[in-house]
Amino acid sequence: MTTTGTTTGTTTGTTTGTTTAVGTGTTAVTEVVLPGVVEPEGLQLRRRTLPAPGPGQALVAVEASGVSFAEQQMRRGKYYDQPPFPFVPGYDLVGTVRAVGDGVEPALLGRRVAALTKTGGWSSAVLLPAADLVEVPDGVEAAAAATLVVNGLTAWTMLHRTARVRAGQTVLVLGANGGVGSVLSRLALLAGARVLGSASPRHHELLRARGVEPVDHHGDLLTQVRELSPGGVDAVFDHVGGPGITTSHALLRRGGTLVSYGTAATRDESGNPRLPVLLLVARLAWWNALPDGRRATFFDVWAGRRRRSAFRARVREDLGAVLRLHAEGALPADVAAVLPLTRVAEAVRLAESRTVAGKVVLDPTA
Repeated sequence: MTTTGTTTGTTTGTTTGTTTAVGTGTTAVTEVVLPGVVEPEGLQLRRRTLPAPGPGQALVAVEASGVSFAEQQMRRGKYYDQPPFPFVPGYDLVGTVRAVGDGVEPALLGRRVAALTKTGGWSSAVLLPAADLVEVPDGVEAAAAATLVVNGLTAWTMLHRTARVRAGQTVLVLGANGGVGSVLSRLALLAGARVLGSASPRHHELLRARGVEPVDHHGDLLTQVRELSPGGVDAVFDHVGGPGITTSHALLRRGGTLVSYGTAATRDESGNPRLPVLLLVARLAWWNALPDGRRATFFDVWAGRRRRSAFRARVREDLGAVLRLHAEGALPADVAAVLPLTRVAEAVRLAESRTVAGKVVLDPTA
């Protein structure tokens, strides 16, 4: 781990974790920088200062930020629309509002909030548009909430808006022990669906304990699922892509929906990072042209963001529903591990090991 950058100015005020008020209206932060295509140990720590919040902005002291599959792809230069190197990763965050700019309700000060960021979350503090913040219910821990931001939002929207799963239906969740898969399986069960979930055999007992019927993703998926649901399934949620997407489509019954939301199968392949997604979307479009009554779609959590107000309203509604379920005790948060921001390389290694159930979380305050 390399430390870069310097901070100048007179330190005043109070310190929370690695965030310190310095000078007049500025904040010193520690953040993780992804300098290029590197191994996890090539991630860098940098110190810099943030200005005071501008109009419509809020300063959020970050308490937790997840390590998701998106960062694993970004580290390899494989995420579809990642920014140019260098940049600060961090797809989501949870923290407390410490300052607000003009036009922002002062009542937001001191509130714990969550935000979907795509990048920038691996920092001790961030400046964000206040309209992008979703309030976290009282009593919810930061690390728990962080496991439910991008994972919970993705799972809820795919389940209820894209596939529109209803009670009594049967769904197949690939990677049911993973970050999105864990939340998706739980939400589907809460909706009254029967859930089949693929995972390595070492995770099968965990899935059974949750009410999920496990299948071995190393085995013949087509045969295993058809034995459990001979008529096919009503929805398949597939983050893998690659050649196996044909099996996911074949498992649908008439009227069923395939929701593809990733290309994990091509994570380690070289070449244009956009090509696997473009080929996948083209295949889904071709299937949709067939008159067999099945539907296939590629889910992007950022879809519709150009219509900013509608996008923000959807995020607030869907993420708010997920966080309320957790606060009520109906939706557990699967926290695999919590590590300090300074141990980001270890956290990324752990997340990429595929040996944990749930999400690895970074804590900048530790």
